[in-house]
Amino acid sequence: MEDNKLKERYGLFTAICMVVGIVIGSGVFFKAQDILKYTNGNMLLGILAWVIGGVIMVICAFNFANFATKYKKVNGIVDYAEAIIGDRYAYMIGWFLTTIYYPAMTAVLAWVSARYTLVLFNPAADITSGLCMALGALYLVGAYVLNVISPKLAGKFQVSSTVIKLIPLAVIVVVGTVAGLINGNTVSAFADSFKASGGSATSVFAGIGAAAFAYEGWIIATSINSELKDAKRNLPIALVVGSLIIMGVYITYFIGLTGGASVDVLMNQGSTTAFKNLFGNVGGTVFNVLIVISCLGTLNGLMLASTRSIYSLSVRGHGPAPKLLSHVDPYTEMPMNAGAVSLLFCGVWFFYFYAANLTKPVFGPFSFDSSELPILTIYAMYIPMFILFIKKEGKRNIFKNTVMPVLGIVASLFMIFVAVYAHGIVKYKEAAASGNFAFPVLFYLIVFAVIMAVGALFYRKSESSLEGDNAEVHSSEE
Repeated sequence: MEDNKLKERYGLFTAICMVVGIVIGSGVFFKAQDILKYTNGNMLLGILAWVIGGVIMVICAFNFANFATKYKKVNGIVDYAEAIIGDRYAYMIGWFLTTIYYPAMTAVLAWVSARYTLVLFNPAADITSGLCMALGALYLVGAYVLNVISPKLAGKFQVSSTVIKLIPLAVIVVVGTVAGLINGNTVSAFADSFKASGGSATSVFAGIGAAAFAYEGWIIATSINSELKDAKRNLPIALVVGSLIIMGVYITYFIGLTGGASVDVLMNQGSTTAFKNLFGNVGGTVFNVLIVISCLGTLNGLMLASTRSIYSLSVRGHGPAPKLLSHVDPYTEMPMNAGAVSLLFCGVWFFYFYAANLTKPVFGPFSFDSSELPILTIYAMYIPMFILFIKKEGKRNIFKNTVMPVLGIVASLFMIFVAVYAHGIVKYKEAAASGNFAFPVLFYLIVFAVIMAVGALFYRKSESSLEGDNAEVHSSEE
């Protein structure tokens, strides 16, 4: 049905900007502080946490880049799961992305964008207030309108916001590193790493857990698979190049921060202090403005993926009301109905995030971190894909189709361990110390299981497969 096909509108540069723009958002700015806290100010262990998280991202991105050279249909990861494992598994991944992963992360970024906006005008602003949530809701709706009314404008905003958000990072990398070498802060930070107490494997695991959020989101770029010009060439390049850029920026930014403030100050006051020390109050204000733009750029990219998610299921004949939700509006050339449903899911998770983070959480033990725990399940879902891909394609190219997927399996298992450790064991020990019980990862998995069970009720066996008329599949090695 030609009427329900999305138009190829994005080029390679936009795809790279989407990878970089979605991943580099708020996480790099406040997770650097968390990582230093976890490692007790040990810069070397902090860098190790960033490196391990980055290597895992690059390994998985390489594998999905390899998938992208073989399969193309509507929505990258769903296409790959359908071709490698089957229709039902692809549907369940798509349902997870539609109802949990994309909307939960989008909702968090709407709140983070509102938070930094309020802090820009009042450093003492209550970031859990009704005003903050109202502004966050406004940003959420604004991102939706931009993406469904003018997808081309949304793509241009993604490019421009990516360039803008790299400015403060680049300034810290260059100016901060030079200043740190001159004033001796950077050298002292590394020298003190050998003296810092509390540095251990467990602190690195916790640091990787913090870095995971900052690195997460690269997979979302596959959601524009069918809208990308020459996707089999451009998507792999975007995934690998974008991942390497992100890893390089994060590590050098982390080092550059020491030029503007001591490790102790960074641990207690955050990265904004480094900017103020280097450029004064005006520079600090400009820095906050750029952070807001950075967060809005990430929100835009997440909403871009969210509005296409349930469409990728509906166009296959799956999910609730597939004919209605697979319709592409001839004027906007966007799936407007599917987009409205996606906004509804984002709104539900936005309310959940607010209610779960009150002083007395509304949902009690079911109040978990909706920004990081979905990472636990997305990596678990990669593993069967890697295993069956080796079985199907491993002999064609040992390195690309066997060695790298094996590394992907190891990396995914490690990320699952880190998520369980950070949101299970660590949280349990913290709560037990005060006589309470908390094991957030367990309650998240209960919610996950219920949502996936509901999704299974809407599954319809597809009459067409990825090898049908609406798909392109290529299994030979170039």
